[in-house]
Amino acid sequence: MVGSKKNNRLWVLIFLGPSLLGFLTFIAFPIISSLVISFTDWDLLNPMNFIGIKNYTDLFKDATFWAGLKNTVLFIVGYLPCVMIIGLMIALLLNSKLVGKTLFRGIYFLPVVTSWVAVSLVWKWLFNPQYGLINYFLSLIGIHGPSWLTDPKTAMIAVIITSVWKDIGFIMVLYLGGLQGISPSLYEASSIDGANGWHQFWSITLPMLKPTTFFVSMISLINSFQVFDQVNIMTGGGPGNSTTVMVQNIYNSAFNYFEMGKASAMSWILFLIIFIVSLVQMWGEGRNN
Repeated sequence: MVGSKKNNRLWVLIFLGPSLLGFLTFIAFPIISSLVISFTDWDLLNPMNFIGIKNYTDLFKDATFWAGLKNTVLFIVGYLPCVMIIGLMIALLLNSKLVGKTLFRGIYFLPVVTSWVAVSLVWKWLFNPQYGLINYFLSLIGIHGPSWLTDPKTAMIAVIITSVWKDIGFIMVLYLGGLQGISPSLYEASSIDGANGWHQFWSITLPMLKPTTFFVSMISLINSFQVFDQVNIMTGGGPGNSTTVMVQNIYNSAFNYFEMGKASAMSWILFLIIFIVSLVQMWGEGRNN
């Protein structure tokens, strides 16, 4: 019996060993290292100089850090409601008796599997004030389009539009799964009671989609705090600091200014923000259940 238990443990170690080694090497060690580096002054060339919490205290006096945090929040405020509402609307449409809905599902999901680099470059061209199609179509209805990516007033709007367009398909699929999990008998019973489509949506669809909505909002919020690719490619954080987000600041500090300690400190602050927001969101969901 004892020998059997030892053999079982040995086989467990054999099968889990590679995964555990990969976890320790590529996840646990970098996380711990970044925490240590956040308390140092290190430029990748010279030896680390331990400076305690100076990186953290300096960040709270750094206007660029606060600008990045503000722009990240602005992005979330514009992105999150749009991607969830539009994604739900498309899911409702594709869950109905629509001809060719399988084809439309594939079309809407295609941007999700497309590289952010390709998407950002295409939309950067679409937003071109002279040759872009967006300003061209606006000119057809008598509207003079703005300089989208070079105007501080519209640069973040352009980034939000691009992000919503790319992520709608993912949100649509999640909501579509939630809609298909709702029993048709609920709608049949409500129809017998005289409920119309609008009443069914508010009294059946939305309440039954509550778990899906919580999951969608959670992952979308976490991803929103980490927005970077489209900003880096489309605007580079400009014009000025109008689209500089937190991850952009981390990238600039680490790979442009070689301030690895500062970059690590910002990374941990971002982690704490995401962690706290996620806990609050889960607590709010728990109270509503």
